[in-house]
Amino acid sequence: MPKLHYKVVQHDGGWAYKLNDVFSEPFRDKTAALVAARRVAAEQRVPGDTTHIEFQDADGKWHSELSEGDDRPDADVVS
Repeated sequence: MPKLHYKVVQHDGGWAYKLNDVFSEPFRDKTAALVAARRVAAEQRVPGDTTHIEFQDADGKWHSELSEGDDRPDADVVS
């Protein structure tokens, strides 16, 4: 099971959460960013339906695969 670690950081004149090198929208303060990051991490753990997904990797290559609805990552928030 993959592990995701959202981080709360200062960004764009406010605060944001990020996963790897991708930032969320900016928040007015650290508390608001932390609340949003915790919500997003919790949503990552919710099982869903098996579905076809497409995504682009860091090299710009597109991938297509079947995503099992019960194969959810272990997500948390570090600040």
